Amino acid sequence: MKSNLISKSETAQVIKEISSQWKIELPKIKNLKFHYFDDDVIIITGIGLKAIKTGNSYLPFLTETEILKKFPYVMVDMGAVKFMCNGANVMRPGITNYTQFEKDSVVCIIEESQHKFLAVGKSCVISTDMESMSKGEIVKNMHYISDKYWESGKIVKD
Repeated sequence: MKSNLISKSETAQVIKEISSQWKIELPKIKNLKFHYFDDDVIIITGIGLKAIKTGNSYLPFLTETEILKKFPYVMVDMGAVKFMCNGANVMRPGITNYTQFEKDSVVCIIEESQHKFLAVGKSCVISTDMESMSKGEIVKNMHYISDKYWESGKIVKD
C-alpha cells in the first residue's frame, strides 16, 4: 500500500470537505497521510482522525469511537450482528432503536447488548419514513468490523 503525507493546504481542504460532509466540527490537524488502498479508496490518517474516502464519500473509521458517537445510529438486534459483520445491509426488521437521520447521511450501526459499533454506512431512507416500514433496506453497509479496510487499518499508522 502506497502512502504519502499531503501538503498543509491539501490537509486543510480535506478537513473542510470531511467536516462539511459529516456536519461535525473537526479539530485542526496538521499532518494528514493518504494511504492508497484500491483504485478509488484512500485511508486517511492523522492525529485524532482516521477516515476512508471512497469515491466522493468520507466514512469515519470504526476504531474512531469518539467521532462515531457524533453520528446518528441504528441499533440492531443480536440476530443481525453476524450479518452486519459479513457486510450485509441493515434491513428494517433487525432494527430495535435509532436516532433521527436524513437520506444519504452517514449512519453508525450499533449492536444492542454492549452498544459496540459494528459498521458504518449510508442511509437509504429518512428515519421518519422508516417508522412506517415493516421491511426494506435502511442503511447500506460500507465499512464493517473485519472488512478489508478494518484489516488494513491495523497496519496503517498516523
